[in-house]
Amino acid sequence: MQEKFLFEYAVIRVMPRVEREEFLNVGIILFCAKQKFLKSIFYLNESRICAFSPETDIPELKENLDAFQRISEGIENSGPIGQYDMASRFRWLTATRSTVVQCSKVHPGFCTDAEETLQKLHQQLVL
Repeated sequence: MQEKFLFEYAVIRVMPRVEREEFLNVGIILFCAKQKFLKSIFYLNESRICAFSPETDIPELKENLDAFQRISEGIENSGPIGQYDMASRFRWLTATRSTVVQCSKVHPGFCTDAEETLQKLHQQLVL
């Protein structure tokens, strides 16, 4: 039997008008410490977002999601937060905030393959 590893994930949401508290799911971020895995993936359906909120600045939204992804990956141009360890980056990215890009509450689970689990959650909750 394969070993199961604890993971945590959150759904990444776009909330164009924060005061209305309406959102669209656009991505998933998943952290698994034992597998040394932290990754976020997105799918931005521009026509759906524009139908939902025509005034949304799509290029700015893409920039924000790209920054989110760079920080989760901890790559060079991800700024000071991107240089934190994986757990700290995950906690920072999933912290409660009142911005256009937000995360759901963090949910735990067990997996054998973090990448496979990320893709499955993305399929179920975003696409």
